[in-house]
Amino acid sequence: MRRNAGNRLPDSLRSAAFAAGFATLPALAFAAAPEPKTFRDWMAGCDNIKTCTALSLPAEAADPVAYLRLERPAGPEGTASLVLRLRGDWKTPPRTVQLKLDGIAFPAGGKPLPVTVDGDLATLTFSGEDMAALIEAARKATKLTVSAPGLTGSVSLAGSVAAMLWIDEQQGRLSTATALVRKGTTAAAPPASPLPVIAAVPAPPMLDMKAGKQQAASLRAELKKKDPDSCEDDAALLEQDEAWTLGNKRILVALACSRGAYNLSSSFFIMPENEPAKATPLSFAGGGNDLTNASFDPRTGHVSFFDKGRGIGDCGATGGYAWTGSTFVQTEFSMMGECRGISSEDWITLYRSKGK
Repeated sequence: MRRNAGNRLPDSLRSAAFAAGFATLPALAFAAAPEPKTFRDWMAGCDNIKTCTALSLPAEAADPVAYLRLERPAGPEGTASLVLRLRGDWKTPPRTVQLKLDGIAFPAGGKPLPVTVDGDLATLTFSGEDMAALIEAARKATKLTVSAPGLTGSVSLAGSVAAMLWIDEQQGRLSTATALVRKGTTAAAPPASPLPVIAAVPAPPMLDMKAGKQQAASLRAELKKKDPDSCEDDAALLEQDEAWTLGNKRILVALACSRGAYNLSSSFFIMPENEPAKATPLSFAGGGNDLTNASFDPRTGHVSFFDKGRGIGDCGATGGYAWTGSTFVQTEFSMMGECRGISSEDWITLYRSKGK
């Protein structure tokens, strides 16, 4: 699938992404979690148990990249957390940063705030007091500036209050004492729903490479007889075909069917051992058997994928599925429809679960 060279996914891909992931991903059901919403320079979304995230969107081609990320679990006891990320080419990693709101030192007095650094990313975790002060100030302030030795970045606050108000609404917090924005004295927020529990089944020991390649080759040959155009078959793609045993003489096969500059799309099937004519395409999360940049770990029974919106992997979709012994069940899904330098760990989560 082609991507554009800019920092924004094409409108057709963005709309499809927010409805069901990218075109190469399976259709995803969002009945329990609203799709992400854009509020000027901010984006917000909630997952299937109403844990919600708000993200500021750095300006296109921002250098350095700076953004705020607020996350809040649902329920009366759900406590919000707020972090600031600053990406820089550190010669000497900073120990502290200084903030300003519309040119005025923040917090009051302009004290330097401690950061942790992992690679090129510095993280400031706000205290509860400073987070509350920043949320209150965002009602009028327009820009947060962050400075580290040799670097100054900025975060737009346009849309931040609307994004947090939307989160309050999704979690039933409006006019309650725990609301982020519109506080009140009405009853507490409704309780949080429990996470879905998914029991993944590890697969038996892997097939040796030769046996795996033979199983994949037999299925590829069978598919080509039925539909020659169903899967590209150049030599480089054939090298990426994989197969694993699932037990009871069932084989999981991933056929590499198309490749771009940074995405490899594979089609997944379950077939009886040595019977490619009886292979069944998988149906991930309600439809489609293709995943991008996917891998299966037989030790845990999990398939993971990472569909990159562009080469540096700052936009796209990522998630996973667990083998339950009979089918693959969705375990997680996160996405970011804007290519703005935001790390995949900070994307908006739309589905999550826990293992058993």
